[in-house]
Amino acid sequence: MSSPIIVELFDNIHFEHPSERAVYLQLADAILSYIKAGKLRAGQKLPGSREVSLTLRINRGTVSKAYEELQMQGWLESIVGKGTFVSGHVPELRPEILVSYSTSKSQFVSGFNINNQPYLNTSFQLTNTLLHLDDGFPDPKLAPLKELYRGYRSQLTRSGLYHKFGNYGHPDGSELYRQAISVYLNETRGLKTTANNILSVRGTVMGINLVCNALINPGDVVVAGIPGWNKAELNFVHAKARCIGIPVDEYGLVVDELKKICLKQKVRMVYVTPHHHYPTTVSMRIDRRLELLRLASEYGFIVFEDDYDYDFHYAHRPLLPLASADENGMVIYCGSFSKSFSPAFRMGYLVASENVIQHLGKVRVLLDRQGDHILDNAVAGLLDDGTIQRYLRKALAVYQERRDFFCSLLRTELNDVVSFNIPEGGMTVWTSFDPSIDLKVLAEKSLRKGLSISDGIKHQYPSYQTNAIRLGFASCSFDELEQSVGILKAGVVLR
Repeated sequence: MSSPIIVELFDNIHFEHPSERAVYLQLADAILSYIKAGKLRAGQKLPGSREVSLTLRINRGTVSKAYEELQMQGWLESIVGKGTFVSGHVPELRPEILVSYSTSKSQFVSGFNINNQPYLNTSFQLTNTLLHLDDGFPDPKLAPLKELYRGYRSQLTRSGLYHKFGNYGHPDGSELYRQAISVYLNETRGLKTTANNILSVRGTVMGINLVCNALINPGDVVVAGIPGWNKAELNFVHAKARCIGIPVDEYGLVVDELKKICLKQKVRMVYVTPHHHYPTTVSMRIDRRLELLRLASEYGFIVFEDDYDYDFHYAHRPLLPLASADENGMVIYCGSFSKSFSPAFRMGYLVASENVIQHLGKVRVLLDRQGDHILDNAVAGLLDDGTIQRYLRKALAVYQERRDFFCSLLRTELNDVVSFNIPEGGMTVWTSFDPSIDLKVLAEKSLRKGLSISDGIKHQYPSYQTNAIRLGFASCSFDELEQSVGILKAGVVLR
């Protein structure tokens, strides 16, 4: 007969039904919580499996499995002919008030300090509404998802799987992907690359983070435009760089302000989105592009060129990247397929001089051993057979029609309260609202009506206060755009 106290402990065990955690594991958790709380001590005998099964109305085999689990972990020990005991190696633990065995403080709060900097406390806007004027995302219904699926499946069913996928590959990315990207960029962007100039990354954010880890030291000066992209800025701050913002006007980054900084202090890197500046979508004028490259060569700083949506330019042929005119190896060029397929697909690339790619590859191993070579190879196949190029031509025409329709709606329905320029490229319209309109309130009202928009807070700076937001049109049908503008109109009228 077991001790009445121990019997009472077991009698107080309750199970969650239904639960994803098996009953025998719930029982093991309960017994373990008693041991940790000092309710069961080293050397104490536990009730037999038959007694516990009758007390808790569970199968005897379930009790045996729970005991075996704790024996395997070293908390219990079984002595033939005598029974099951709390291991004699368990140290004496102070009894404490016992919380429910299914709840652990460690599940919510660690026992060590976290250096949680304020800049890390950013919110993530997850869109779950039917209507959305987003931050410039593509329409996944247009993307060649079936072709990508077939390409991925083909990679998994080909022969020689071990040599392809049974071992680690090169951290720079698969050879097929880097070669396909090199050819693609040379043909479409006027770059002069080989596979040795390419490194596969999981999107632009990883590319920026990798460059910060590999090439930016604490105290280095990084210059970027204001307004700019918050995710890039936070990476610079996290790298403990000294961030300096300079203005952006209707012709892009004001390079004359950069020159003034270079005359006073050493600049390590300039971050720029010259094709469609984020968030305003303006393109950098040719004289400023050339001057930026000249300054980079003269003062020795890195130019990080984020070309996040190069392929979607409507007014004329896309402007060639800075990297295409870089003769001195000053530019690190970053591109992504997130704007071609979907943000859910993390596919991108960095382009730089060979020695830079080699260095980035060494640092990348510390973060991500190699990336997804299977996905890399599948995308390489779509580039080689022209699938992506055909998709981009088709999508460009659709997005241009949506842009024109959306801009027409804004002028017709909201002309009194908004101002904007029709963007030459990209997937958003940088829209300024009348100062009397509180964008935070408008976003909240719109959300209640089923429309998700930005509240504009992330575009505010101490030196730059504008009542403007990005309104994405590419992922919406004509009907959805019409409904969305109707909700905006009602929101500003009823303010």
